[in-house]
Amino acid sequence: MTETRRQTAFARLDQPPAWPATRGRPRPQRLEASLDSLPGVGATLRRKLASLGIGTVRDLLEHVPRRYENAADEVAIAELHGDEEVVIVGDVLNVSKRPLRGRRTLVTARVSDGTATIGATWFNQPWIADQLKPGMRVRLRGKTGRYGFDVRSYDLGEARATADFAPVYPAAEEIAAKTVRRVVEAALPHVSDYFDPLPAALRADESMPLKRDALAVIHRPQSEDEAEIGRRRLAFDELLLLQIGIARRAAERERTLAPSLGEAGDLIVRYRKSLPFALTPYQEQAIREIDADLTRTVPMQRLLQGDVGSGKTVVALYALLRAVENGRQGALMAPTETLAEQHFNTVSDLCLALGVSCGLLTNATPKRDRVSALGADVVVGTHALIQEGVELRDLAVAVVDEQHRFGVEQRQALAQGRGPHVLHMTATPIPRTLALTIYGDLAVSEIAKPPASRKPVVTSHIGEERASEAYTRLTRLLREGRQAYVVCPLIEQSETSRARAAEEEAERLQRAELRDFRVGCVHGRQKAAERRTTMARFKAGEIDVLVATTVIEVGVDVPNATVMIVQEADRFGLAQLHQLRGRVGRGAEQSFCVLVSRPTEELTESAQKRLDALVATTDGFELAEVDLDLRSTGQLLGTRQSGMSDLRFANFKRDRALLEQARAIARRSPALLESLG
Repeated sequence: MTETRRQTAFARLDQPPAWPATRGRPRPQRLEASLDSLPGVGATLRRKLASLGIGTVRDLLEHVPRRYENAADEVAIAELHGDEEVVIVGDVLNVSKRPLRGRRTLVTARVSDGTATIGATWFNQPWIADQLKPGMRVRLRGKTGRYGFDVRSYDLGEARATADFAPVYPAAEEIAAKTVRRVVEAALPHVSDYFDPLPAALRADESMPLKRDALAVIHRPQSEDEAEIGRRRLAFDELLLLQIGIARRAAERERTLAPSLGEAGDLIVRYRKSLPFALTPYQEQAIREIDADLTRTVPMQRLLQGDVGSGKTVVALYALLRAVENGRQGALMAPTETLAEQHFNTVSDLCLALGVSCGLLTNATPKRDRVSALGADVVVGTHALIQEGVELRDLAVAVVDEQHRFGVEQRQALAQGRGPHVLHMTATPIPRTLALTIYGDLAVSEIAKPPASRKPVVTSHIGEERASEAYTRLTRLLREGRQAYVVCPLIEQSETSRARAAEEEAERLQRAELRDFRVGCVHGRQKAAERRTTMARFKAGEIDVLVATTVIEVGVDVPNATVMIVQEADRFGLAQLHQLRGRVGRGAEQSFCVLVSRPTEELTESAQKRLDALVATTDGFELAEVDLDLRSTGQLLGTRQSGMSDLRFANFKRDRALLEQARAIARRSPALLESLG
């Protein structure tokens, strides 16, 4: 935008709004009023708006247009022809209202502009009849239809905004975008009830309009540039408040004391010597960053990102042993019993050689073994570690693996009241974690590349009508001595789901495509002992194909398994699919992953994008970016993991400069933090 256009837009924004402003003190309580306080909003429409997350006047005013329609040509009524959308301007001669079949209504206003007269029509908007008065000047956008001029949007009096440059709002199956636009118009006078949280001096320094004007202009802009000015002001508010929240959370951590673990000692030296391989440069860098955190008395909050098979567990055990060598305790929390058991098997062997005790705590752990498990130097467990009544003796370092599988409150509970150093681990950052990383709430260490000997998994996507091709290829590789996984979404059939049940699918495959091979099955409802036995047989080569649910998403390492078929892959999230694919490609042989979905024409746009992304890249960090676009960021300072972000106006990709601006202001203005909090 040129400086002249920017100044022109700001000049208009600095003018008083076109509707009466509230005198005296703002009345924010009106913003929290129910939508039925607005004209034309009854119980049915209120229920439909609720499907969009709109329940109050404030929600409505902060419902952001997803795009803007270009202005339509203004024509004389006498020149109307064809079905192109145009604008007409005229005076109302008279107004009538009549019922139609199906409890619908038709409002007709005879409008004249001096060249001709036409009947302008509104369907199912009976309140329009009360707003239109003979002699009133109107500006109407629409096109000729069966009953006359079918009005799509309109301005009453001298206003011109809606008909010229019209916002298009996110809508839903139950409610049309034009209905949302009409209700937003009814709510616009309430923008004057907004209190502006930014001091006038700050607004002037940053060249930002009033909040009420920014809200008004995103709903009634005269150009894309003007709408962007309003959006940026509102985005700035969100990012500044986010930075305040992050600053306060960081300040709370500064007040919490964690044990300073000093420099690495003899136990770490022996640990390094016990490893049968040299650590990669990426692992060494992550260890240096973790060591720097562990020497401080401020609790570490670090995210260790590494793609599938990159060696995160080795680094995590290093952090846990740093606690042990200082006479303290380390804990590793995993999301499933399978993964906890896998970690325990890996960690306990290494710990045993070092003279370090290791315990396992899951819901399946017998009561008689729980006390000894909790007293171990290193405790590995599931969410059982954070259940009421579970007390760790002296926790100094906590590792949360596959942290996206836990809720926010679950992850926080492990550190609650203890102040340990916390290392979060993930192979595929979920959008919430990625956003928090970008916004500066977590320190980040990356193990950017897996061992050089591993080949990228070749991934393909086919419709279910071509599934037989996948099994033909699979049988050929099985005859060469390879093993494979077949993943199903659900454990058992459901009347409301098309998902195949793992048990039934295993039986079917054993009778049909895989009749010449040994087929096993694992799922989450099996007893832990049965699941462990089946997994051990698969790892030993006694089972050729393992049919499973997502219980094998993490914690399974069988180098000879080189093929994975994911049935109904469109039902899985992107992070899940990437994790599942990570079960193959763990040896030196080329591995393959086949994503089988419904026919392409039946896929949702989101599902198609997820599958396309998996085919295009095996890089977990690239996939996290795609996931962020598809799923949004979740509540950045709240507890919801995905879905609608609590950032309505800001977008981290387009607003990184604005984020830095907000961060700088938050850091240099402690008094502002208090006034805005």
